[in-house]
Amino acid sequence: MYKDITANKRNSVLLVLIFVIIIAAIGYIVGLFYNGNAIGSAYPYGPVAIAMVISLGFTMFSYFQGDKVALWSSGAKPLTREQNGYVYNMVENLCITAGTPVPKIYLIEDAAINAFATGRNPEKASIALTRGAVEKLENEELEGVIAHELSHVKNFDIRFMMLVMVLVGTISIMADMFMRSRLFGFGGRRDNDRGGNPVLLIVGLVLIILSPIIAELIKLAISRKREFLADASGSLITRYPEGLARALEKIALENRPLAKASTATAHLFIASPFSAKGLKNMFSTHPPVEERVKRLREMGR
Repeated sequence: MYKDITANKRNSVLLVLIFVIIIAAIGYIVGLFYNGNAIGSAYPYGPVAIAMVISLGFTMFSYFQGDKVALWSSGAKPLTREQNGYVYNMVENLCITAGTPVPKIYLIEDAAINAFATGRNPEKASIALTRGAVEKLENEELEGVIAHELSHVKNFDIRFMMLVMVLVGTISIMADMFMRSRLFGFGGRRDNDRGGNPVLLIVGLVLIILSPIIAELIKLAISRKREFLADASGSLITRYPEGLARALEKIALENRPLAKASTATAHLFIASPFSAKGLKNMFSTHPPVEERVKRLREMGR
């Protein structure tokens, strides 16, 4: 478990570093197109700064209000101890084990088996469980699901993914700004007047066009790494990886999408809230269930 936790943390940081390298490369390429020589020029950092500010603005709204939006969009309603003492006590006991504050607990009236956690820190966290998860999962299975979600909170995954969203947004906005300026003929001298390397300019243009797609794929890779991390951390809380493994198998066997599924909040759930078929698995925010179950059972050996 400790080995998997360390590996996933390291891989997540490496992927974020790749983001930073891509942003720096785009800044350099923008300089080539506009000035003919980006080295020593301050111009490329203008688009980078503008894109960062715009992206940061949208992300800060998500950071402070995203939990409310996620709960509202999924139709989650507050759950009290009086309404369901079994679930409330289970969450409370797992929080004691994990050493985290008890989050606000919500129930989603949906027969699908799923759950998600949100909140920018453990003190402001919320956890939502579907009616299907509460009624269809055995005690150890539900414990595994809740421990997984508590691990997201404890590992500050929401905050980490906000950083990733800023980087993705920055790359997308920079690429969009560049393409619009080229389309309308703004900025810099014409390409044939720069005297730059035409091959490098063509390669740079292709990179800028493809960069939003590359950024999105990296974001998905990071999201999948954080899911593996939460699986390992959750198993450390319960000391029973088999419980979560069985829960994931039930989710995969049922393969039932949530009625109020949203692409904006899909990464929050323990499993994709959409029906996973065909090529959708390649662009999912979650790793394949089979791989997650395999890793969990290797931990339990």
